[in-house]
Amino acid sequence: MIGYRLFLLLEWFLMALPHRWRKNLFTGLASLIYRLAIGRNRVIRRNLSFAFGDTLTEGDRAEIERYCYRNLALNLLQVMENRQNTAGDLAHKVTFENKEAVDALLHEGRPIIFISAHFGNWEIGAAALSALVTPMTSIYKGLARSEFDPYLLESRSRHRMEMVEKGGALKHLARTLKNGGSVSLMIDQASNARHGVAVDFFGRSTYHSSTPAILSHKYGAPIVALYILTTDEEHFTIRFEDPIEVNGDDEHSVLEATRCQVSTLERIIRAHPKFWFWCHKRWKGEFPELYRH
Repeated sequence: MIGYRLFLLLEWFLMALPHRWRKNLFTGLASLIYRLAIGRNRVIRRNLSFAFGDTLTEGDRAEIERYCYRNLALNLLQVMENRQNTAGDLAHKVTFENKEAVDALLHEGRPIIFISAHFGNWEIGAAALSALVTPMTSIYKGLARSEFDPYLLESRSRHRMEMVEKGGALKHLARTLKNGGSVSLMIDQASNARHGVAVDFFGRSTYHSSTPAILSHKYGAPIVALYILTTDEEHFTIRFEDPIEVNGDDEHSVLEATRCQVSTLERIIRAHPKFWFWCHKRWKGEFPELYRH
């Protein structure tokens, strides 16, 4: 608890500084960590080679590698700032594209399964979605230092987002959808044959969670993918993809719906590769040799 109290004191000091100073501090630390994280840099390079082969230049690879740390630092800073941001603050920073597709579903009273990824500033994206579009139920995984969990939960829940822990989260998601509410899920993390289906991802058969497709059919909730982009790290655009309707719970329907989701994910990553979280071992289940030293 002493560490947590010291952290709160640090937060108080940082939030008293101008935003630009805070950002420079966080990104400066990210640059330092990039120079020191030799093992994690190796993971990034192997992921990039696995996904893109030799189609990226050395300059492209270096930029993506550096930006992984910068983007993570900006997301951590966003967690801190979201504890004080209002809906008005978020509206000033975030705009939406294709929002009319979502508004039409909400007008019909339909529940929605929003899917996204650890891509761009996902913290401001989640807060803006819940605060400005529709309240949300989302999943979180408890931190290694559990005394910091309330901090993270407060940052997210103040913007109309109900957070449920990963263990046993399915029943909470189902309850929300059954009651006509909306949920959000990240679909880019590693899965396996028990919890997912195998579809093509960067040219290789890769397991992805089938949960969105199964819940979508059961509760009549369209799947809407969204991704957040920025050109200046201060103003953001959330793009909603067209809704995916799942017409059955048979193996083929679930597979096709999952393939459609993953196709959208790959397309946005290929178009803007530096914004994805390349430093996690995404293919550790299917290709463990990729990360062996």
